[in-house]
Amino acid sequence: MTTPYEKTYTVRWADMDPNGHMRHSAYTDYAAQLRIEYLAAQGFSLQRFAQLGIGPILFREDTRFLKEMHISEPLRVNGELAGLNEDGSRWRIVHTLFKADGRPAATVTVDGAWLDLRARKLMVPPAEITDIMRNLPRHESYADIVREPKV
Repeated sequence: MTTPYEKTYTVRWADMDPNGHMRHSAYTDYAAQLRIEYLAAQGFSLQRFAQLGIGPILFREDTRFLKEMHISEPLRVNGELAGLNEDGSRWRIVHTLFKADGRPAATVTVDGAWLDLRARKLMVPPAEITDIMRNLPRHESYADIVREPKV
């Protein structure tokens, strides 16, 4: 089994809410940061996406909160592929956010696709992007995404 792509961050003051723990939207911010860093590490920086006129978009984002995170705590975030369709145009990624002791703090699951930024329409990405997505380690829940034909 391949090790998930992961990074460790430190929970910042700006991530906090009035209750003294990490605000709900910060979890999804860290998941998004991980996705952008993964793509950039594979040669698809935000600048390259802009040059190609392509961008990732989300259809669904589901966060499950499991343990509190507090200021200055290390936060390890990983990303695993949970679904991909045949042409690479649709994908699902599960992120797990871990406390320093290894306990999961949250999971963030996103369903996404690729957008042609000029035409403002969904698109099939270049094969290189599909290969990058296929190279993400697979989550235990992985299932191919099968799109129903349009009637």
